[in-house]
Amino acid sequence: MLHKIVGPKMVAGSVLLFVTTFSTQAAAATNTLLAPNDFVGISFWLITMALMASTAFFFLERDRVAAKWKTSLTVSGLVTLVAAVHYLYMREVWVATGTSPTVFRYIDWLVTVPLLMIEFYLILSAVTAVSKGVFWRLMVGTLVMLVGGYLGEAGYMQVWPAFIIGMAGWAFILYEIFFGEAGKINAQSAPASVQSAFSTMRWIVTIGWAIYPIGYFAGYLTGSGPESSAAALNLIYNLADVLNKIAFGLIIWSVAVSESEAAAKR
Repeated sequence: MLHKIVGPKMVAGSVLLFVTTFSTQAAAATNTLLAPNDFVGISFWLITMALMASTAFFFLERDRVAAKWKTSLTVSGLVTLVAAVHYLYMREVWVATGTSPTVFRYIDWLVTVPLLMIEFYLILSAVTAVSKGVFWRLMVGTLVMLVGGYLGEAGYMQVWPAFIIGMAGWAFILYEIFFGEAGKINAQSAPASVQSAFSTMRWIVTIGWAIYPIGYFAGYLTGSGPESSAAALNLIYNLADVLNKIAFGLIIWSVAVSESEAAAKR
């Protein structure tokens, strides 16, 4: 019944309202012109639009997949939605001041990165039974990684100890999705399409997420200081978000559509 009430037209209308509202607010809030040679500022603009477009796409595509995959696509849309809103603010901070929007960046990550980790749990839950321990271990690893990074970037801790804490959280996540319970469930119980998507997702977490410590290193551990390396730091972070949020969601969308169409033919 709820699916009949909240149909494609209502979803499309809500997405259009979201894009129109935030685009209008962004235009009204822009008090500083974007310089044509400000490539970091340009990247903020491009990624903001890409995140908005991805949000519309994921929400609209919910009606194309089976019920058990709708939550996964909803979470993908929420990831890009939250990121798009924060990119509006991060973009303004950069264009107006030329400084790193560290606080807005970590507020974004504190919401979106746990949601990305939930996706591992959701796609496995759609095809087999998964213990709650998988969910909580991924959450703990995520929070340790983010808290460590923020303490270092915000100046609450020396950058090297904070970097090590963040890396430990990331290593814990990698262990869980490759060798822990999540990895074993995927290998033993998931169909081929889910195994393929799970494998690609965890390689994004391995290779794509490696971009973040590279950015942290470039910004804080090279000896040049975050002010002089702010452009490199933010450009690296921005490009990483394209891979780790939009591409991550597209992988989930692909397996959801594939599994839904296969089930419809049976």
